[in-house]
Amino acid sequence: MSDTSLRLVWVYPDLLSTYGDQGNVLVVERRAQQRHIPVTRIDVRSDQPIPTSGDIYLIGGGEDRPQRLAAERLRRDGGLNRAVGNGAIVFSVCAGYQILGTEFINDLGRPEPGLGILDVRSVRNEGARHVGDIMGDIDERLGLPPLTGFENHQGNTVIGPSARPFARLRFGSGNGTGDGTEGAWCDTVFGTYAHGPVMARNPQIADMLLKLALDVHALPPVDEQWYEALRAERIAAATQAPA
Repeated sequence: MSDTSLRLVWVYPDLLSTYGDQGNVLVVERRAQQRHIPVTRIDVRSDQPIPTSGDIYLIGGGEDRPQRLAAERLRRDGGLNRAVGNGAIVFSVCAGYQILGTEFINDLGRPEPGLGILDVRSVRNEGARHVGDIMGDIDERLGLPPLTGFENHQGNTVIGPSARPFARLRFGSGNGTGDGTEGAWCDTVFGTYAHGPVMARNPQIADMLLKLALDVHALPPVDEQWYEALRAERIAAATQAPA
């Protein structure tokens, strides 16, 4: 962590911020502030260099062409790769998740190199689009409650040997490979298809990122009433919806 405050970097909000994903940075920032943790938020547009001294980097989803543009610019810039090499934490959603991998299919229907930060590879699903609520159990190594979120993507993502599934789904498509996996993670890099925004539905994920950045095992408690009400409502709505 930085000497003065925790540096929270929101990557390319002008290209990658669909389905309320900007809410993720707001939730992480707010949960730090509730605990009187000094935090500096840095919004980095796609025409700006990625700082390499951040503590937590958040990347949202985006449509096909913005995804390709973001991948091209992040490859040229190299700052996010260097930040991960320095031990930074990265949490990515949907298009951002695919960009962190080794390859995805771009808007031109061609393979597009990813950043190679996470051992996953994405292809285009030839069937119906994956849309709807998802729910599953997050990898027990992370010590988090069940995941709830909303997916809307055409991609299928295969996890390589050096990464683990972020969650195992009870329902939903997730990675779209038919094995019930959702997202992937390795060390301090995480990816998911869950929107929502996912941090508002799952504030414990935000807390996990804070604990990693601070290198602590626990955080002071905060008022969970609003988050738990939203979480319970979304889980109830998803589980009661007709199949």
